[in-house]
Amino acid sequence: MDELHHECGVAALYYLPRNADKSPVWTGAPDQVSRLMPRMLLDLQNRGQLAAGMATYNPDRDKLIDTYKDIGTVIEAFRINEPSKYASIMEDYAGRAAIGHTRYATCGGQTRSYAQPFERRHGCKWKWFAFAFNGQLTNFAELRTQLLQNHDYHLTRDNDTEVIMHYLAHEMRSDERPDLVDVFRRLAAKFDGAYNLTFLNAMGDMVVLRDPVGIRPLVYAQDGPMFGAASESVALQNLGFRQASIKSLAPGELILIQNGELSVHRFAESKRTAHCFFEWIYFANVASTLDDRSVYLSRARLGQELAKQERALNRVPLDPSETVVVPVPDTGKAAADAMAFSLGIPSVEGLIRNRYIGRTFIEGGNRADKVRLKFTPLREVLHGKKVLLVEDSIVRSTTLQSLLKHLRDQGGAAEIHVRVACPPILSPCFYGIDMSTVKELFAPKFMAGKVPTVAEQDAMAKSLGADSLFYLPVDAVARCIDLPTSTLCRACITGDYPTPAGEQMYQLSLRKHAVGDTEGRTYERPNEPFMCSVNDNGRT
Repeated sequence: MDELHHECGVAALYYLPRNADKSPVWTGAPDQVSRLMPRMLLDLQNRGQLAAGMATYNPDRDKLIDTYKDIGTVIEAFRINEPSKYASIMEDYAGRAAIGHTRYATCGGQTRSYAQPFERRHGCKWKWFAFAFNGQLTNFAELRTQLLQNHDYHLTRDNDTEVIMHYLAHEMRSDERPDLVDVFRRLAAKFDGAYNLTFLNAMGDMVVLRDPVGIRPLVYAQDGPMFGAASESVALQNLGFRQASIKSLAPGELILIQNGELSVHRFAESKRTAHCFFEWIYFANVASTLDDRSVYLSRARLGQELAKQERALNRVPLDPSETVVVPVPDTGKAAADAMAFSLGIPSVEGLIRNRYIGRTFIEGGNRADKVRLKFTPLREVLHGKKVLLVEDSIVRSTTLQSLLKHLRDQGGAAEIHVRVACPPILSPCFYGIDMSTVKELFAPKFMAGKVPTVAEQDAMAKSLGADSLFYLPVDAVARCIDLPTSTLCRACITGDYPTPAGEQMYQLSLRKHAVGDTEGRTYERPNEPFMCSVNDNGRT
């Protein structure tokens, strides 16, 4: 509910000249295929609204690799509402290959210099590259310290993207052209966390890779000469790639395009997978399919689980004349509709979201003002009703508290019973979600253990101004996504982290919280050393 933000979406396009078949995805000139990139990024806008950009490759221009990026949404950054400026950008940066990025900052600043892709120019063509990155290096601070201490580097930004750029450049320092699979194999021994990368160099080589744990989703497809990859399937499907051809890249695998040929390689061993469950619950576009699991169907199953729990609780009369289910737009809708259908009561749009308020217009001001700008309660369907308000998750609760008051004051709801299609968020995330400290989380303030009691949930409801509040249990998550528990990252609801540095960051955050050191993000202020170190042979 606009409390939680995700770091970034990535995309890639390539026109493969050796494949003579036609493709409905692109019927224009090969060197103009980059014109599709803003369209792809629009479908990834849910993953970041702070900045957007693309880097393109064109062998027929002086700038073999050229990068365009700016702050704002995709429409703002690419000047899509200004036809002449947009046309000029598309012409100036036209290329047969492109990588793209939408950004939300969980690490680093919010200026244009932090926008991606990052480009590193060099006179040697295979040392001249651009890349885009989705996720978060959990051992970012350690890697940064190593650069500064061991290699006499100077860093101009305080984020993991620049660190990755320097490690990439370091791998290419030799006078001989490196094997790109080996480059990323060596980097995988150093990196810990979530990192999906798209890479493009001035030789026309492209790499698309997914980290060995597979925390963030990454899909790809090929149709004749057209290749595409993106954080979510909807970005490929809406370009015209057939749904049957869209595949998830396996964790620890990369796609290499070199000399016009596409090949898939394993660059790192995948000892376990840990797909972020929050992708299905909150982040991903509801039309996407991630790791062969539909986002919509997963959310609908969450709603069915809520319905089963509601019958067992028996706290609210399920009378269609006096009780309604209301989703918090937009990510709560699929769960709310399924819940209402199972219970035999109406699901109504009691909250209308204003989709036309610009991002900057709502910045600043207090939380209540922001809620009133974003949501309009429909008094005609809420007045005097018992409302089962379906929320996808509760992280900090500040927006929800203002929304509940708004529903009572403006909507006239008689009772509001919050039902959360997710277990309580108990632990920070260090893999690309903007919640890095224990202090900022709502649920831990009320819970003595990892499973909330009825009394604890009643206390949460009282603090929010709700008549009742109940979460789904942890075991419902894997059941609804239809993936084994062992393949999911559920660190934020269990405290069990899938990578060593993630576990160390969690222990650091707990220590900081215990002594009252709660300023800043945990991974930006690691004033204690990590227990592990990184060297050229990997982690020790």
